[in-house]
Amino acid sequence: MSQMLALVILLFILFIGDFVSVRTKAWVPSVFVCAVLFLFGYWTFFPQDIVALAGIPSVVATMMMYLLIVNMGTLLSVKQLLAQWKTILIALSGIVGIIVVLFGVGSFIFDLQTMIVAIPPLVGGLVSALIMSEGAANAGLTSLSVFAIVIYVMQGFAGYPLTSIVLKKEGKKLLEQYRNGQITVKKDANEEVAATLETAPKLKFIEKIPEKYNTDYFKFLRIAVVGYVAYLVSTLLAPFVEVNALVLCLLFGVIAKSVGFLETQALQKANGFGLAIMGLMLFIFDGLKHATPGMMMEIITPLIVTIILAVIGMYIFSLIVGKLLKVSKNMAFAVSLTALYGFPADYIITNEVIKSLTKVEKEREVLTSHMMPPMLVGGFITVTIVSVLLAGIFVSFL
Repeated sequence: MSQMLALVILLFILFIGDFVSVRTKAWVPSVFVCAVLFLFGYWTFFPQDIVALAGIPSVVATMMMYLLIVNMGTLLSVKQLLAQWKTILIALSGIVGIIVVLFGVGSFIFDLQTMIVAIPPLVGGLVSALIMSEGAANAGLTSLSVFAIVIYVMQGFAGYPLTSIVLKKEGKKLLEQYRNGQITVKKDANEEVAATLETAPKLKFIEKIPEKYNTDYFKFLRIAVVGYVAYLVSTLLAPFVEVNALVLCLLFGVIAKSVGFLETQALQKANGFGLAIMGLMLFIFDGLKHATPGMMMEIITPLIVTIILAVIGMYIFSLIVGKLLKVSKNMAFAVSLTALYGFPADYIITNEVIKSLTKVEKEREVLTSHMMPPMLVGGFITVTIVSVLLAGIFVSFL
């Protein structure tokens, strides 16, 4: 198979995944469609190295992970996220619930290693799934390497419908309160979320550089420098404490943005975000080449039980913390469920629910102002930040 044919086939699969997701309004996750097509390909006519053949070997995927995680750090505005402190505590409580129930119950049903591999992809997205899949593969745990990817692929099937159900209940209650004159549009809420993408202050030496010299290459250079610093620090710390370089990428991305060395969404501004995501998506599906039909049957039971236990843990802990913070149980559970899919699914689901509840524009504004900010912040905290931190810690136990 030629390189370009391999690339065309793989990009066509990614497109089909997006197409089905759009047509079903995200009820059928694009990653699930892609995974099914990849499995079909590997079980029939795909070369085992089709992803590397298309131009994404492991070294390229690693480079893209460094760039993407540094870029994640530039999205964080600590000051503005603190304004949503209740949402953050509820989102974190849901993650604690997953950890407690899976370690407390799941490890007795299956084994500890399975739970270690399962947790980061469950509370995160692409990057955490890839970290755990790679870690399991390096430890010689082939079936668990595939398990990490399959959990990432399948968790949305639990998260999407449950979120839609609880948000509809919350939305109906809010509409009733609005129609009775008990609540109004929360104008500050949308501004708070928008402000999480505020422009970072610039360092003086960057301010002195004319805009015409702030090229895509210069933006890439600065992202790569931050990634290299993270790698360097992780190697310097290695004799004393093992810290995953990718976790430090997130931390140094936050610092670089806060001091003005990097812009917010630096990778998007360098016109490299889409290509990086494409490369990582292809590389994570590359892990499915080890998945035989027998192995898929072997992991189906732990997959279903793990997701059910995770949802139970999220519900119990978010309910308790939500009650303490005087947040409705439906909103608290919805926020914790964002761990199963993150952005943009949290935005899409919330928007679809709001549209289904009312056609009156003013009522939609009320629902959006009360429901959208916590859903977006919840997804950002769980998938973007906490999952990468957990993956960095858990992978060292394999």
